[in-house]
Amino acid sequence: MHQLSPIEIKHIQRLFSKADSLIISAGAGMGVDSGLPDFRGNQGMWQAYPELGRQRIDFTEIANPAAFRRQPRLAWGFYGHRLALYRQTTPHQGFSLLKQLAEKLRLPYFVFTSNVDGQFQKAGFDPERIYECHGSIHHLQCLEPCDQEIWPADALAPQIDHQDCQWLAELPRCVTCGNLARPNILMFDDYGWISHRHYQQGQYLDAFIKRHHRSVVIEMGAGTAIPTVRYFSERFAPNLIRINPREYALPSNGGIALATNAEMGVQSIYQIFME
Repeated sequence: MHQLSPIEIKHIQRLFSKADSLIISAGAGMGVDSGLPDFRGNQGMWQAYPELGRQRIDFTEIANPAAFRRQPRLAWGFYGHRLALYRQTTPHQGFSLLKQLAEKLRLPYFVFTSNVDGQFQKAGFDPERIYECHGSIHHLQCLEPCDQEIWPADALAPQIDHQDCQWLAELPRCVTCGNLARPNILMFDDYGWISHRHYQQGQYLDAFIKRHHRSVVIEMGAGTAIPTVRYFSERFAPNLIRINPREYALPSNGGIALATNAEMGVQSIYQIFME
């Protein structure tokens, strides 16, 4: 557990004493404590996927609709392996502690996450209180796309040659036209992402923000390389608790920073209110 100073404890207590809701915002660092990769730089990704390293393919190239057209078995090898990994992963304790904290303090919550892994749903958070700004690997769409259909990936059973990062089974197909399917994730250089599921989540989030005017934000593992989560969280500063072991700088209008990882930071906050 991260050791909080008396000043930090009082600051956090003061924030929550005025709060009418809790917003949980999470970037890739949230999943690291569950054992998930965050693809921080090419070396980390190439270590996890040696074939991508051999071909010198970086994250922006494989996380791209063009990769599905150019090398569909490689692209689906990468995403299929991730899908299987996310299905097998148990969310770390920080997830359940956040949920318990909201219940203990009787605060309605909403989750804003850039992660596509579905870990908040797996940890028991209400799907109608989760906004996935980059979509979800657990849903599919047509690569082209031929229409606006989005369907669950539940029936997909990845068979991957991990060494070569190749999808071995029949490639996933669109349920409407039979052409190649892809994850319903917002990728780089992506002009074919079907966004109506994401739009509906955004409607729920907007309604939540309009109902609650004193939200406290606990942000975890949100980096500066793609700062979507950080920009969202900073809208609520100074009512912001930023948990990040490296990129913990705060906006000019303040907040409180905990220089630690997500699980330990959440444990520390939770402990304040359980004593």
